[in-house]
Amino acid sequence: MVRIRVLLSCAALATALATTLGLRAQVAERNGFRVLEGVGLTAVDQGVLGDDTHTPASFETHRRSAIRAVMHTDGIGSTGAAYDRGHLIVRFRDEADSAARMRAVSWATRSGSIAARPSSANFDIVTIDVNEDAEAVARALATRGEVQYAQPDYRVHTLMVPNDPLYQTMQWNLPLLNLEKAWDIQPQAGSNITVAVLDTGIAYTNATINANLPAFIDDSGVKYPALGPVTIPYSAATQLITSGRIVAAHDFIWDGTQPLDFDGHGTHVSGTIGQLTNDGIGPAGVAFNVKLMPVKVIDSVWDDIFGSPNVGTDSVVARGIRYAADNGAKVINMSIGRTGPPDTAPAVEDAIRYAVGKGVFVAIAAGNEFEDGNPKEVLADIASRVQGAVAVAAVDRNATVGDKKCSGTSSSPSCHAYYSSTGSWVELSAPGGSERQFGRDGYIWQQTFDFRFVETYLLPPAEYHAPRFDVLGYIGYIGTSMATPHVSGVAAMLIQQGITDPAAVEAALERFAVDLGSPGRDDQYGYGLVDARATLRGLGIAR
Repeated sequence: MVRIRVLLSCAALATALATTLGLRAQVAERNGFRVLEGVGLTAVDQGVLGDDTHTPASFETHRRSAIRAVMHTDGIGSTGAAYDRGHLIVRFRDEADSAARMRAVSWATRSGSIAARPSSANFDIVTIDVNEDAEAVARALATRGEVQYAQPDYRVHTLMVPNDPLYQTMQWNLPLLNLEKAWDIQPQAGSNITVAVLDTGIAYTNATINANLPAFIDDSGVKYPALGPVTIPYSAATQLITSGRIVAAHDFIWDGTQPLDFDGHGTHVSGTIGQLTNDGIGPAGVAFNVKLMPVKVIDSVWDDIFGSPNVGTDSVVARGIRYAADNGAKVINMSIGRTGPPDTAPAVEDAIRYAVGKGVFVAIAAGNEFEDGNPKEVLADIASRVQGAVAVAAVDRNATVGDKKCSGTSSSPSCHAYYSSTGSWVELSAPGGSERQFGRDGYIWQQTFDFRFVETYLLPPAEYHAPRFDVLGYIGYIGTSMATPHVSGVAAMLIQQGITDPAAVEAALERFAVDLGSPGRDDQYGYGLVDARATLRGLGIAR
């Protein structure tokens, strides 16, 4: 039996998995496990977890004014600002009569005339030839004594810079994708696009869990005592879940309709896709108005201890993919993977092709084994054979698109995340984070469970106790698991704009990605770093 894993590179979870590998064989009892959904209290929010004495470095969020540049109708000024061609805004001094005003205009431009004053205005509109440099004419007019001010008629539109405090201070990853300018053209109201998250589940509801916790022996031979019947609190992620957001939830680990996350990975991944945004709380998400479909296909340590009937395998994942495709998903996020002999996942490949054939775009993590022999990532490799599915590698905080700091050679990439697998299957890159060089400032931050209350199986046996799933925090993770939902979110934005063919979504993402590393596609970055604004603009969207 080949098991599928989440593609998270995190020291604490790596320790957990190493400690509990093989735990299933020690746990046969599953009597007494019951979830009372909707029965529970609102979560305790611990805020940002980490060194409380450490202030995260500020990050430039590139809040330059967004520009609506419709190239055939707008002029572009010396600063890059767009303006409406053919006229100026001019405030003449009150003492200047109509003849004086016209003399000033004729001095600055031969083609000028003064239009009738528009309603609700204390200024005039001066029309000029559409081929004239409006900024130059405005500067000339402003020198005249008859003129109080003159300016081009610059374009103005909504400017989406989220007010979420962690976006301002810690989420370097979202501005890196040029999302602010993409958000400016993205409808802010609720979207009917559904993103299926094939993962460990999502913290989507308040609940009470009754379980009978048996004794177990970890791989090192340490015995942990039975805790017997316990009642465990469970709460929805307050910065992820809102009314009507969760659709068609399903659990293939427990064969039911309650895909609760007992790990935190699936909740964190879902936050990058769609964390509630611009609400003045916590972090932001990429496609914050989409619907989410939790499809649980990965068992966590607690699922094993609770005695789940299934584990994450090819068959479970293949079923999850088909389920998502049959129940309205337009994007499937798979921050999961496995290694093994190449071309050994025909069931999963068939399911991915089925989903793409039904109009579903699929994003798959490229793997975290670069420093562990860099084996082929089997599920990600499938994406390279299917138009409409992509494998996503991770970059770290050294990725700075503006000055091309990532333009190193293929043998010496400058922002390739140290763990991110490389190979022919890599098609796109997105922020996955890294603690090397950056510490906690290099993580990808989203709301999920406070692992100190969840990973009690890492404590010594004398301190081992039942978990709590009602204590949340803003947690930093790294991995290609974190890179992949960035791509899923941008794909959902494209689909919301009407680009619905999965192959067309892939082509657009690749065509307008920022080329990193060796020129063209390479094994570290694929076609490059996803650029949300360039992709939407490249498709002719006008803002």
